[in-house]
Amino acid sequence: MNISVEKLLRKIEEELTLAKNSPRPENLREKVYSIKILCELILDEKQRSKEAPQNPVPAFQPVTVQPSFVQPVTLNQPKKIEMEDEANGDSLFDF
Repeated sequence: MNISVEKLLRKIEEELTLAKNSPRPENLREKVYSIKILCELILDEKQRSKEAPQNPVPAFQPVTVQPSFVQPVTLNQPKKIEMEDEANGDSLFDF
């Protein structure tokens, strides 16, 4: 959302008028702080326009993911466990 500098300056003038007519110090401080923020917005916008690249980079850049292959971990078992209950294989699910 781009807000023109003219609009910001008008808002600063409004806040300044309110600050001048403020009866309480708290209100004066609030209005002065608002003016400060509006001034910073103008300065930031001017700075951005100077630093803006000629060819802006799109916000979304697709990323290609390379599949990674993981080798299965091998366990070194010195000796196969012998079962006496007539099991058919090494798995718990072999019957």
